[in-house]
Amino acid sequence: MLDRASRQVRDDKSLTHAEKVALRNDLERLQSELGNGGLDLKGAHGMAVFASSAADLFEVLKLSEPVEHDPVIADTPFIAPLTAIGPQERWCVVLVNRRVARLFCGPGDQLEELELIEDDVHRQHDQGGWSQANYQRSIDKDAADHLKRSAEVAFARLKADLPAGILVGAPQELVNDFENELHPYLRERLAGRLDIDVEHSTVEEVNRAAAPHIERATQAKQDAALARLAEEFGAGTRRAASGLDDVLVALEEQRVETLLVDAGFEAEDAIERALAQSADVHVLRDRPELASHGHIAAVLRF
Repeated sequence: MLDRASRQVRDDKSLTHAEKVALRNDLERLQSELGNGGLDLKGAHGMAVFASSAADLFEVLKLSEPVEHDPVIADTPFIAPLTAIGPQERWCVVLVNRRVARLFCGPGDQLEELELIEDDVHRQHDQGGWSQANYQRSIDKDAADHLKRSAEVAFARLKADLPAGILVGAPQELVNDFENELHPYLRERLAGRLDIDVEHSTVEEVNRAAAPHIERATQAKQDAALARLAEEFGAGTRRAASGLDDVLVALEEQRVETLLVDAGFEAEDAIERALAQSADVHVLRDRPELASHGHIAAVLRF
């Protein structure tokens, strides 16, 4: 891919000398990052790179599926191959016990650890009597303060880009208290609980534990979107579009609320335009419901 990109830069007569220099610098940076192991590609099945030194842009996306295409030189990012995969929702996992909290976030099965919170919470002792009672109250207060601080840190990290769902892993006696401490914006996104070691679980173990919860939530959202589509068509309203032509008209009118596309159907332009309009996009796999709609349909806002 790098060789093809280098030849493309060399042979493109429409590029100015300054543009060619900038593009060569971008390719050199990518080659250096790949060569020295600077890119974290663990768990990725594909990769997308957007680079423009003139725009101070160098972004690498790990993909859940492989993509194949030639390098593209353009004034805007070329995202068509990504739309065939579909947008990956961002999920988060919070692991918390009485003294440690860990925050993991990422798309689907690519969660990464973002935050480690540690507080000095004393352990119980067995001296008994009045001293033990006071000491236990102090421990309980420290633990409660730790849960509160962990919830505050989680909201501070997530409020600018709220995740699609949040999973919590905590000892049974703490999990309700911690969830109650979460900001309402996060609490309404709670999607399940994990039975997992808080302090010693690896990133891979967290991803494996979270995967079935994320898959079930994704399935439920697709079921709801398909049910809504069937309801609108059954009621004979104008709040649904069937087939590529009708969907494109609705997108032109900015009426699309939810776009549903069968995986593999050539609808990159429709997906890109739907995302630009902040519509929900579902790329469906192994679901026969869209076949009668020509493999693409939409629920409309009005």
